[in-house]
Amino acid sequence: MSDTDGKKPLGLGGARPGSVKQSFSHGRTKNVVVETKRKKVVVPKPGSAPAKPAGSPALGDPSRRPAGISDAEMERRLRALQAAKIREVEEAAQRVAEEKAREEERERRRAEAEAKEREEREREEALRLKAEEEERKAREAELRAQRKEEVRAKPVAKPAPADPAAAEAAAARAATKGVSNTGPRKTDRDRDDRNATPDRNSKAAKGGDEGRRAGKLSLSDIEGEGGRQRSLAAMKRKQEKARQKAMGFGQKAEKMVRDVQLPETIVVSELAIRMAERAADVIKALMKMGMMVTANQAIDADTAELIIEEFGHRAVRVSDADVEQVIDTVEDKAEDLQSRPPIITIMGHVDHGKTSLLDAIRHANVVSGEAGGITQHIGAYQVTTDSGAVLTFLDTPGHAAFTSMRARGAQVTDIVVLVVAADDAVMPQTVEAINHAKAAKVPMIVAINKIDKHAANPQKVRTDLLQHEVVVEEMGGEVQTVEVSAKTGFGLDKLLEAIALQAEILELRANPGRAAQGAVIEAKLDVGRGPVATVLVQHGTLKRGDIFVVGEQWGKVRALVNDKGERVDEAGPSVPVEVLGLNGTPEAGDVLNVVETEAQAREIADYREKAAKDKRAAAGAATTLEQLMAKAKADENVSELPVLVKADVQGSAEAIAQALEKIGNDEVRVRVLHSGVGAITESDVGLAEASGAPVIGFNVRANAPARASANQKGVEIRYYSIIYDLVDDIKAAASGLLKNEVRENFIGYASIKEVFKVSGVGKVAGCLVTEGVARRSAGVRLLRDNVVIHEGTLKTLKRFKDEVKEVQSGQECGMAFENYDDVRAGDVIEIFEREEVERKL
Repeated sequence: MSDTDGKKPLGLGGARPGSVKQSFSHGRTKNVVVETKRKKVVVPKPGSAPAKPAGSPALGDPSRRPAGISDAEMERRLRALQAAKIREVEEAAQRVAEEKAREEERERRRAEAEAKEREEREREEALRLKAEEEERKAREAELRAQRKEEVRAKPVAKPAPADPAAAEAAAARAATKGVSNTGPRKTDRDRDDRNATPDRNSKAAKGGDEGRRAGKLSLSDIEGEGGRQRSLAAMKRKQEKARQKAMGFGQKAEKMVRDVQLPETIVVSELAIRMAERAADVIKALMKMGMMVTANQAIDADTAELIIEEFGHRAVRVSDADVEQVIDTVEDKAEDLQSRPPIITIMGHVDHGKTSLLDAIRHANVVSGEAGGITQHIGAYQVTTDSGAVLTFLDTPGHAAFTSMRARGAQVTDIVVLVVAADDAVMPQTVEAINHAKAAKVPMIVAINKIDKHAANPQKVRTDLLQHEVVVEEMGGEVQTVEVSAKTGFGLDKLLEAIALQAEILELRANPGRAAQGAVIEAKLDVGRGPVATVLVQHGTLKRGDIFVVGEQWGKVRALVNDKGERVDEAGPSVPVEVLGLNGTPEAGDVLNVVETEAQAREIADYREKAAKDKRAAAGAATTLEQLMAKAKADENVSELPVLVKADVQGSAEAIAQALEKIGNDEVRVRVLHSGVGAITESDVGLAEASGAPVIGFNVRANAPARASANQKGVEIRYYSIIYDLVDDIKAAASGLLKNEVRENFIGYASIKEVFKVSGVGKVAGCLVTEGVARRSAGVRLLRDNVVIHEGTLKTLKRFKDEVKEVQSGQECGMAFENYDDVRAGDVIEIFEREEVERKL
């Protein structure tokens, strides 16, 4: 029955009918007729009277307007009429919406009623089926009971199958699948034979009709109501279990007892991995001990040892430093050693021709690629001589700032070639190179270069070397000297012969078959290739794919590049190569060791990083309160110039940082906030802004975001390619922090003849200028018996009654001191001026 039966359909005058499609659950839809009314807006023309509403008198017409109604009242009534029309439209729309909502509610209730009715029907159907099932089971139980009684009363005849083969196949299927298709199983038939009476057997032999009918009973009928067949899946599981037991797989594996290496602290997940146990089991055991931990939480060694013992393993205590035991040096057997090329380091003073000499040997030109014509990097090259001998050369910088580079070169070398210019003799860096060679205990060959110059004096070089305990062969010593000219090529063959002879004496041998070990000569951060280390392999063979640890970094060899820029698959002893594949830039001088697994490499690198951090923290921390106060007091009196240094290679950054830290004195010092490798980045600019420091770029540039950030924040970025200019500019900047030196110039003396008391001024000394000049702006000291009584400034300087700026020698004047009145006749006034003089470092 519809809700609108007997009622007039809802409608509006002048309305336009429309329909709305409603969607309900279970895919049902319904079209609902909705009537909407368009609002008619009449805009009167300018100057015309308001339009007359439909069905109403012309209220705006003065001729038809009721008497006594003004225009304002008329307009108010028109507005009220229009508002009533609008309200009527809104109420109609609201009634339509309410009707729609009521219809939806009716549909929802109808759907709920239908669902409830359907559930009720399903429940009744289920109850009916259940009752029928129970009734059927009861009838079957009753029938089985009757048949059992019949079986007990009558003998069961064994049916003789017509085909013995078919009977055997049926018996086999029943045995394997656990299902009886044709009759009882063999065991049941045996049991029936045993239980059968002679009377039943005789009846079965006679083959009566009753016996034949009795033999067609199913197994469930014979076993009774409580019998239950095993499923096919259960039989298969039983057979599989028997088969595995026969093959020996069924036994539980014996628990393996492990030796678990236990450091001072260990993460729970790592402990579980080392014990080969589930992390959840380890956490459960810790919770039983009262420790609520997670898999990523660290526990101490004592707790971990209890857990290890509880799981039946053995704990082996190790210290953190034991992680480096995997890279212990291997003792090479004599039969594994093979001859290797010698490593020759070229050292000497700056501009003595080291790189030019190496260029002449290599037939290359490296000098032209170095800024300012001076070497600022360690270069590693391999040269094959005309005789076929392979030599590895290291070229070190000679500038004073690169001391650590020269020291590294001497440590990894076999032979040092000391280059001394024949026209310049022994210089400071020559002496330093000699000391490095002696400290490294490597043999030395002196190459006297620039022998082609007119001012060349090789004998002076040999004599100067005697002062530093370098005795050459010409003077009865063991050090070989060779006169060469890198420019003309003179003597180069003799130099190579001397190197070959020295290498033969040293009998240099190495084992190329062991895990590689080498020294990092130089390291840099390449934009396209990432961190790159120049490594000189010393032992073993470094291959592509090797996992290695170098200092605080680790990595996997992604590529090897030789000194000619060619990619190679491996590098043997004494071969310099660039190694790609590091996770960070190592320090120059670090040792590279190849390890077996990535986990070992990461563990060693993490340990070294932690140890280095602890060492730096310990070095920077004052041990006592007195030391801390003394350090703070010392820092108060010292002005600092902070700088950030970014360089192209690690060695240059290290050398610049060391050179800058040497600049300064007790008042001023340069503080290197950060030194690193690679382009100047936004983080560098941010650090510089926070510290008020300039950024120094050595052979590197700032990237675009860093440049924009520096311009915005006002951070100065300076670029250099020659270390001389960098050090000089920083030294000049640090000199600007020095306080100007104050000098005193004595300009005159005056003696006090008489002291007068003047009202409003105080005591005024009547003086005679005995020497120089007295100036009003100058400083004065009052001397009594040549002892300084007071130092200050003049309040007044008068000549007679006039205030004057200065009084010449031999003239009298009146002087009054600022804030001081204790003047006596016979005192001497010393007049002086101060001037400030700029100081430089």
